[in-house]
Amino acid sequence: MDSPLSALVSELGTSKAAARIRAAAVEMFATQGYSSTTTRQIAASLDLSPGAVYPHYKTKESLLYATSLEGHHAVLTALFDADDESAPASQRLAATVTAFVTWHADHSAAARVAQYELRSLSPEHYEIIADVRRATSRVFHRIIDAGTAAGEFHPVDVGAAVLAITSLGVDVSRWFPSHAYSDADALAAIYVELVRGMVRASPVDD
Repeated sequence: MDSPLSALVSELGTSKAAARIRAAAVEMFATQGYSSTTTRQIAASLDLSPGAVYPHYKTKESLLYATSLEGHHAVLTALFDADDESAPASQRLAATVTAFVTWHADHSAAARVAQYELRSLSPEHYEIIADVRRATSRVFHRIIDAGTAAGEFHPVDVGAAVLAITSLGVDVSRWFPSHAYSDADALAAIYVELVRGMVRASPVDD
């Protein structure tokens, strides 16, 4: 399923130069923090003059917005791609939780910037990102609602369960990999079992 944000993301810059600038910004924002990074430093990391960035991104905030929207779009697309709406809810939940966790593990730098630098966005840009985040939460909400209606799940509070699922998944980007957990797929499998407990899923038939 195509994400409804594809057209919006394409407007942020589809050229190879714009992509290189976003990638460099992600690495620097993730390691130094947005407030401690300058556009001049990002340009220098690519052997570009500061003026070479300007045609693509007029301000540092617009560059942050581009990287944040790109990251959030990628997460939402991963969920859409993983969710087979014809499958039982338990399988859908396992597939989407796996996609959510592994994306945040495999793209930890982009995820940290997208998830933890929101306070630096302009109010207008923040609202756009907030809409994407709500769309992401709705994917899990719909699945849990479907599973509850089918008798597969027995959640105490669907909203709280969705908040817990997304919070746990997002936090992976903050610490992954660690000494104890360095395999994204193995970690996702553990999280799937944790989530099954959250929604009080019926036992899986052997």
